[in-house]
Amino acid sequence: MTTPNDTTTAMISSEHTLGRLRLLIANWQLVAIGSGLFVLFLVLFSYMQFGSDALVGTDGYYHARMGLLIREGGLKPTFDWLPMTILNAESFYDHHLLYHLYLALFSGTEPALDGGESLTTGAKFASILLPSLAFLASWWLLRSQGIRWAAVWTLGLFAVSEPFLYRMSMPRAQSAALLFLVLALHWLFQERFWLLLPLGFLFVWLYDAFPLLLVLGGTYFLATWLTERRFVWQALAFPAVGIILGLFVNPYFPENISFIINHLAPKIGASSTRVGNEWYPYRTWTLVENSGIALLALVLGTFAWGWRKERMDRVALTMFILAILFAFLLFRSRRFVEYFPAIALIFAVISFAPLVEEWLGKSKARAKVAFVTLLVLLAIPAAFVVNQAREAIGGSKPADQYAEAAIWLHDNAPVGSLVFQTDWDDFTRLFFYNQNNIYTVGLDPTYMELYDDELYDEWRRITQGDVELPGETIRDRFGASYVFSDLKHKSFLKEATEDPLLEELYRDKYAVIFAVN
Repeated sequence: MTTPNDTTTAMISSEHTLGRLRLLIANWQLVAIGSGLFVLFLVLFSYMQFGSDALVGTDGYYHARMGLLIREGGLKPTFDWLPMTILNAESFYDHHLLYHLYLALFSGTEPALDGGESLTTGAKFASILLPSLAFLASWWLLRSQGIRWAAVWTLGLFAVSEPFLYRMSMPRAQSAALLFLVLALHWLFQERFWLLLPLGFLFVWLYDAFPLLLVLGGTYFLATWLTERRFVWQALAFPAVGIILGLFVNPYFPENISFIINHLAPKIGASSTRVGNEWYPYRTWTLVENSGIALLALVLGTFAWGWRKERMDRVALTMFILAILFAFLLFRSRRFVEYFPAIALIFAVISFAPLVEEWLGKSKARAKVAFVTLLVLLAIPAAFVVNQAREAIGGSKPADQYAEAAIWLHDNAPVGSLVFQTDWDDFTRLFFYNQNNIYTVGLDPTYMELYDDELYDEWRRITQGDVELPGETIRDRFGASYVFSDLKHKSFLKEATEDPLLEELYRDKYAVIFAVN
C-alpha cells in the first residue's frame, strides 16, 4: 500500500530528475549555440583572410618567422639580425613571446625551400582562429549579463568597422589582446578578481598593450565606487601583481624593462621620427566612413542610458567610460580601431538591453518580430562590411613581392654578411625569406634612432638620395656588403648607379640588389 510519504518522495524525486534533465538540455543548447557561432566566425574570418594569398599587413612576416625560429631554436633563440638597433643580440627582447609561441604551433617549412607557402598558410590559419575566439568570448560576456539574443548581437561585431576586421585578420597579437580584454571584463563583472592575476602575467608575455588591463581594472573600480560606494581594490591589485610578476619573471629580464620604455617613448612625442601609420590618427571623415556604425553604437548607447528609468549600474557605467576612453584614443591613433568597435558595441547592447526587455514585456509576437528585425538590421551591414574587409585584404602587397630577391641573397650572399636596406619596413619580408644575412634597420625606425641617432640620420639621408656616391659610407660606416632597395627610391637609385663602388647584381620588377665593392 502506497503511503502519502511515499507519494511525496516520488514526486520530489520526479521533479528532481526533471530539473536535472532541463539543466542538461540547457547546457547542450548552450554548447550547440557556442559551437555554431564559433564555426560561423571561423567561416567569416576565413572568407576575409583568403581574399589574398599574402599575409595581411607587413609585420606578420616577422611574426610568422619568429614562430618558426622558436620551434627550431627554443623559447629564447639568439636574435642577430638587427645589430644596429636596440634589438641587437645583447639587448633583444621578444615583446610578443607568447604570441610567437602560439604561431610556432602553425609554423611550417623553411621559406627559402618552398617560397614561404607553408609558413604563410600556417600564419593565416592562426589568424583565423584567434579573432574567432575573441568574438566567441564577446558572446560569452554578453550572455553572462543576461542579454537576450546575445548570439545575434555578437554578429554585430562583423558590422561595426571594416578596419577593425582588417586588423583582426592580421598575423599580429591584437586579436589575442582583444580576447584578453574581453575575458578581463567578464571576470571583472563576475568579480572573480583572482583570475586577473594570471591574465596579467600572460598579457605581459603576449603583447606590450598590457597596461590596458590596468585601465579596465581602474575603470571598474571607479564605476563600482560611483554606483555602489564599494572599494573593489582587487580590480586593480590582482592585475597589477600579475603584470609585475610578468615583467620580472621573464626570460628577457631586465632587457624587457628598458625596451618597453624605449619603445613607448617615441610614440608619446619624444621623437620626431615618423613611425608606422597605425600610430597616427584617421582623418575625421575617413573614420566616419570606415567605422561609422561603431561610432553610432556609442551615440545610441549613450541615448539609451538617458532613456532608461533606473540609474546606470556598475557594468553599464564601466562600459560607458571605456567606450568614451577608447573613442578618444582612436581619434589620437588609428591602431585603437582594434578595440574601440568591440567596446562600443558591448556598451550599446548593455545599455539597450533593459529598454528591449521593457518593450517586449511578455509578448511572444513582439519578441519574434524584434528578433527577425534585429537579425536583418545586423546581417545586412555585416555582409557589406565583411566584403569591404575582404577587398581591403585583397589589396595586400603580393605574397612573393620580395621572395625572389631575398632568396637570391640567401643563395648567393655569404652567411652573416650585412644588407643595407633603403626602407625599414622591408626587413620583415627579407627576414621571412632569408635568415642567412643581417640587416641595418627593421620593425620600427626608432629602434635604430635610439641605438645611434647619428647613424640613423646618416642612413636616412642616404636612402633619400641626399648623399652623393654613397657606396663608401655604406661600406665603411655601416659595414654592409650588399644593398637592397625597392624601385621606388629613385633618388637613391640615381646616386647608386653612378657610384663605382656599387655594382648591380640582381633586379626584378620589385627590387634591385647591389654589391658593395
